[in-house]
Amino acid sequence: MTRKSIIIAGTALLLAPGSTTAWAQSAKPAAAAKVGTGAGTITALDTRAGTVTIKHGAIPAIGWPAMTMTFRASPPTLLKNLRTGQRVGFTAKAQGMNAEVTAIRPQ
Repeated sequence: MTRKSIIIAGTALLLAPGSTTAWAQSAKPAAAAKVGTGAGTITALDTRAGTVTIKHGAIPAIGWPAMTMTFRASPPTLLKNLRTGQRVGFTAKAQGMNAEVTAIRPQ
């Protein structure tokens, strides 16, 4: 077989009707968003970036153990009147590796 015929045969396989179906079926769907509530202490606050870092307890609804993590605030105005060291309750939404705080209140 010549190099040209190998390339043509490979291209034909890639474009064959059944080949894309098998690939599409093996692709994993996007993870659904999970929502849960937690409580913790603000360890860092960046109002310009719209982020808050919270050392929190376990959040079973999302499947998270206790940890310290940075969240994007949605909307960023949630961070008004908060301060580092403050104890808060919050609602978090997680989808894959993205996490955001959708509500936060001092405790």
